[in-house]
Amino acid sequence: MDETTRQATRQWTLAQPAVSAFISSVVRDFRDRDDVLQNVAVAVVESFHAYDSNSPFIPWALGIARRQVGLYWRRRGRDPLVFDDDAVACLAIAFHEEAQTRSAKFDFLQDCLGSFDGRAKKLLGLRYRDDMKPAAIASETGMTANSVAKALQRIRDQLRACIERKSLEASVP
Repeated sequence: MDETTRQATRQWTLAQPAVSAFISSVVRDFRDRDDVLQNVAVAVVESFHAYDSNSPFIPWALGIARRQVGLYWRRRGRDPLVFDDDAVACLAIAFHEEAQTRSAKFDFLQDCLGSFDGRAKKLLGLRYRDDMKPAAIASETGMTANSVAKALQRIRDQLRACIERKSLEASVP
């Protein structure tokens, strides 16, 4: 695999959930959704040479998705529920904004995870890195399964609060 294809694949993997959600919002039939998504993936790889790496990838991929959805709707012109171009454009913008919000929250999650140390960090590692259940964590740490579950819930609550706080701080100019 050449480097261009590798980069296209990496970028597509990150953008695919937002693109898929966008397509799902405007294409009712699940088989057609899959076909449109595949067409978008092919178009992304085929036109990746035209992508400017200095600009965000998701809006670029959503632009390709908009064109593919437009082609789909033109082929299906007899369908009584057809979105006009403005509606599809508004949906693409909304999905791009949602993808940006989620991306920022993942960044905040990394920051918030860095604030934990000691027992909390160990519990998080055992649960999410090592994929251990509370009972297995309990035997590893000498705690009860119930106390592990409660401690993890408190940690998740702290993470949620931290992410929400950082989101609010980032949205205040």
